[in-house]
Amino acid sequence: MLISALMTFSARPVPVLTTLLLLLVTLAPVHVAALGDGSEFVAKLENEVLSPIIDQTPGAAVVVVVDGKVALQKTWGVRAVGDDAPVTPYTLFRLASVSKTFAGTAGAILVREESVDWETPVLENVSNLEFNRPDYGERINLRHVLSQSTGLMPHAYTNLIEDNMSYDRIKQRLDRVEFICEPGDCYGYQNVVFSLVGDIVEATADVDYPTFVTEKIFRPLDMHRASFGLEAFTQDLNAARPHVWNGGSWSPTSTTHHYYTVPPAAGVNASIDDMKSWLLAQLGQKPDVLPPEMLDELHSGVIRTSRQQAHYRRRQNLGDVYYGLGWRVFDYGEDKGFVHHGGYVRGMRSEMVFNRELQVGFVFLTNSEPNRLGDIVFDFIDLYQENSVEVPQYAASGGSGPARAD
Repeated sequence: MLISALMTFSARPVPVLTTLLLLLVTLAPVHVAALGDGSEFVAKLENEVLSPIIDQTPGAAVVVVVDGKVALQKTWGVRAVGDDAPVTPYTLFRLASVSKTFAGTAGAILVREESVDWETPVLENVSNLEFNRPDYGERINLRHVLSQSTGLMPHAYTNLIEDNMSYDRIKQRLDRVEFICEPGDCYGYQNVVFSLVGDIVEATADVDYPTFVTEKIFRPLDMHRASFGLEAFTQDLNAARPHVWNGGSWSPTSTTHHYYTVPPAAGVNASIDDMKSWLLAQLGQKPDVLPPEMLDELHSGVIRTSRQQAHYRRRQNLGDVYYGLGWRVFDYGEDKGFVHHGGYVRGMRSEMVFNRELQVGFVFLTNSEPNRLGDIVFDFIDLYQENSVEVPQYAASGGSGPARAD
């Protein structure tokens, strides 16, 4: 483009030609990653990463975004073994702990609407709650809750959730849970304590937590199939059945009530079509609902964790790992700021990972527990990085940073 410009202006006065020559000299090449139209990457993803896992499942669904556009949305298999009803884009799956990503956003909405502040102590809004150490307990705030950094012993009373004890009864036992550090000083994954965000919502927004999320997130993002709770899942005619391995094949099993009792931690049901909207919104494409400054807060690491604490298998390229606000955050190779959460409940698995700067991400849902699913997140990123090419762009030397490929 610059050469043609020089030829066009060569017959003009010397000052114009001099200006163009100076421009050419001061332009510095910058390289950005790109995947072209993404078709080759998606084909490799299906063949090399997804197919081996899908072959192990009764049913699955995926959505993939490349360069900010949906490059693949696909479903496989059946909702239940022994039934011919196929998984469709609108089939409901349990999200399990991927539900925490909605809780983080619900908290951010409360802060944006000035109902609370990130530093507001939980005890200002949640009554009849006591902690083992009152001096620590009175310091626990919304940021601590959503970043898994309350300082309480990890997985406090998760066992009681699985014993079908009600959330309200479990809450009353928190005064027996020991602190392992001061609030904000260490990471400790929670389900019960994390769900205090629901109590804060109800105390400050005057609606129950599921209604708040439905009105503030599901509806504005056109997540028409998304819902909360056991009844909404089991009574839906297009819901996937959970499956367990019986030693030779997958068998449908009952949908347990476990974890539906803590909606912020694990109560959301959604289809892959819903999750497409959620993924695009987290990538910044719904700024009227989730503005950039909110996403910046949600996707920033708050508390350092280890690979083992995040349940990540060893990967050479895996860098620092943090928990943000309802999300895990990590660096991988030369790319910073991957955001992820997985979910597991008996007979169901879910995974979601993305990078807002790269505008790439995917969601995978299945009605089973395939062994290879533990590698899918990093296999996806590895394949993306292997197929990215360095595209020369040009920016004036001394500028603010590299140009981005649209």
